[in-house]
Amino acid sequence: METPKGTPPTRGRDFIREWIDQDVKAGRFGGKVHTRFPPEPNAYLHIGHAKAVWINYGIAQDFGGLFNLRFDDTNPAAEEQEYVDAIIQDVRWLGADWGDRLRFGSDYFEQQYLWAEELVRKGKAYVCDLSPEQLSECRGTLTKPGRESPYRNRLVEENLDLFRRMRAGEFPDGSRTLRAKIDMASPNLNLRDPVMYRILHVPHHRQGNKWCIYPMYDWAHGLQDSIEGVTFSLCSLEYENHRPLYDWFIDAINEGRTDDGSGPWGKKIHHPQQIEFARLNMTHTVMSKRLFIELVKGGHVKGFDDPRLVTLAGLRRRGYTPEAIREFCRRIGVAKTDSTVDVAVLEDCVREDLNKRAPRVMAVLRPL
Repeated sequence: METPKGTPPTRGRDFIREWIDQDVKAGRFGGKVHTRFPPEPNAYLHIGHAKAVWINYGIAQDFGGLFNLRFDDTNPAAEEQEYVDAIIQDVRWLGADWGDRLRFGSDYFEQQYLWAEELVRKGKAYVCDLSPEQLSECRGTLTKPGRESPYRNRLVEENLDLFRRMRAGEFPDGSRTLRAKIDMASPNLNLRDPVMYRILHVPHHRQGNKWCIYPMYDWAHGLQDSIEGVTFSLCSLEYENHRPLYDWFIDAINEGRTDDGSGPWGKKIHHPQQIEFARLNMTHTVMSKRLFIELVKGGHVKGFDDPRLVTLAGLRRRGYTPEAIREFCRRIGVAKTDSTVDVAVLEDCVREDLNKRAPRVMAVLRPL
């Protein structure tokens, strides 16, 4: 694939590129590299997202691969079309090119539902009547195992009937969930029978009122990656202990499946590789979508493009250039451990870029 104008060259080799390079040489995934940037459309992007964009897009370019922009729109209560439009503008402004690969997770709701029914049929998922408060109480702690739900051993037929009635809208919000049947004593809390679907009677910004059950992030995003053929699912470090669940869901679907489709459940689905990296932390800088929303709704700032914010819209309005932000992303690199970057590094990148392009004008205000 030809590298488009403005794409940053690789400076050195980070651990992700080394990992992918080894997999490509070994012929894994047929030697293909396919990445994605999957924001949730519930706020504007900030400088931390720029790092994620350029890790994913930069790696796809370095290896001659593909890059998707995918909206993880599985929570209709928090998502709006305004955020979708703003994110598209910001990612394009940064210089990333997804071609015709603009995707929405909600487009896969039907396929994900069918896979969920499959896990119910396999005895790997069940409908639970515990309230959110009871679920939290039964989950246990890091030092105390969880307690099994009294609904864990429902018959497959009953689970299937209840799950279909959940989809049909027969039950109120929060009354039932679909949970994976894994291990309530696992030291990894994410594997303690996590919720796969919850009931939420809220219109979706793309699907309208078609759905009243919505997939949870851990169930949805690995399957979205699989459907799109993503090979390397690159995400921030807080999802490292979610990786076993990412793998478990795909392995559970593939149980009873074969490469040639001759198995009782058909052909195996694609299994991407999740890799985690440290997120961006900067001195003297707030990078929280929740706080940005509070500031805007409270009238403390004049919109998400207020120059006092480090949203990409705010930085753009402040006069920052995409070239400066790309250079910043190159300088800070990719690491496996968390660290804090001095905001002066970003300011230096902006200063250097503007020094190259800002016009110089001289004027005599009071000529003789």
